[in-house]
Amino acid sequence: METAGGIVFSGIAPHPPIMVPEIGKTAIVEVRSSIAAMEEFTRRVLASGAQTVVLISPHAPLEPAAFVAYSGPKLFADFSNFRAPETTVEAELDKELLDAITLQANSLNYEIVELRNWELDHGTAVPLYFLQRHGWHGSVVAFGYSFLGVDDHLRFGACIGEAAAKIGRRVAFVASGDLSHRLKPEAPAGYNPNAHLFDEDVVAAVSANEPDRITRIDSTLRKLAGECGYRSMLVAVGATPAASLQCEVLNYEAPFGVGYLVAQLSNANTATISDAAPESTDDLPQLARTAVETFVKEGIRFEATPPQGLLAARAACFVSIKTIDGDLRGCIGTIEPQQDTLQQEIITNAISAATHDPRFYPIAVEELPVLKYSVDVLAPPEPAVFADLNPDVYGVIVESEDGERRGLLLPDIPGVGNATAQVEIAKRKAGIQPHEPVKLLRFRVDRYREQLGPSD
Repeated sequence: METAGGIVFSGIAPHPPIMVPEIGKTAIVEVRSSIAAMEEFTRRVLASGAQTVVLISPHAPLEPAAFVAYSGPKLFADFSNFRAPETTVEAELDKELLDAITLQANSLNYEIVELRNWELDHGTAVPLYFLQRHGWHGSVVAFGYSFLGVDDHLRFGACIGEAAAKIGRRVAFVASGDLSHRLKPEAPAGYNPNAHLFDEDVVAAVSANEPDRITRIDSTLRKLAGECGYRSMLVAVGATPAASLQCEVLNYEAPFGVGYLVAQLSNANTATISDAAPESTDDLPQLARTAVETFVKEGIRFEATPPQGLLAARAACFVSIKTIDGDLRGCIGTIEPQQDTLQQEIITNAISAATHDPRFYPIAVEELPVLKYSVDVLAPPEPAVFADLNPDVYGVIVESEDGERRGLLLPDIPGVGNATAQVEIAKRKAGIQPHEPVKLLRFRVDRYREQLGPSD
């Protein structure tokens, strides 16, 4: 669906470098939920039809009475300061949009100072890393905020939206910022027993679809929280038209005493995986079919054209192959994405389902005409307790306490009528004994089926 220019998506993203696998290494297990939420965040950016991403970071060089913008034509950063110099991000500057924002801001007497020959700060680079890792490859405008007041940051956000609308540019706005830095005694900025109240206020405002409440958080509370994302969020609120609010907390966690929030404020689409899907629900299973038939007949991997939309995003998926009569013939999937795009994930898993499912012999050429395909695209998993499970709606992942064994069961499986049965089957698949305690995660799926015979 073609959307008029303006802010078509807005959201909040954290920026701890430890989230970047090349930096965090084994410690990324502590921020796994944030990493998964950034996958979903990127899917929604892609689904919105955004042409340019605008980011604002608290760690850009500060000008007391002016906003700053990184100059192009290329925007670049590496992570040398975090012992990962070979890990980089690079994007084209949307100079036309930057000029339009500057003109709009100048009309309200706000100055934008361009930063020439500056590498992007980590508050910009970390969200951009995850956007690009999960399929975003468009142009970028990157800002830093100022020491001006609350209303000034709200008005500057409005300038961004108005400029995008004037030049017909579909823009996703990303407010980079972490919440309180003082949530635990070992936190980097020390501990304050009331710091959690700031995070709770922000999360509650987003959850209630009332982000303007963020603008009214008491300044004393902000200071004692030691936050770094407040002004970024103000600009996001200002950039987001009230009529388009579709707020949702995708994830909040604070494993190191710093609050990390991934949230959506608005989306021109309906903000689910299905909304980014191809026009035909047969497109994904048709891709699986083509991958299998090409491999079985010719012995080569199918080379698809460059993907767009959902297929360009990173996502885990399962590919199931059944006979026309509904008998399972192969099923292979991934709990976490292993390929750069969903398109490649489907191709890889389809070939594996046809040739490497240990329960079945490889599919032969003569079987191909009587097979049908389905693809389950997994949303990022979220931590759960047993009461949160519903096997008709959610799939489940069980994980042993040492993290070495994991088992998954998709939702809506015939014969799995309750959460107890769902967890027991997932445990068996993982080699976890019935009495062993496990961590639980749940996830939603979007299921795409071919309809060539009796229903599954």
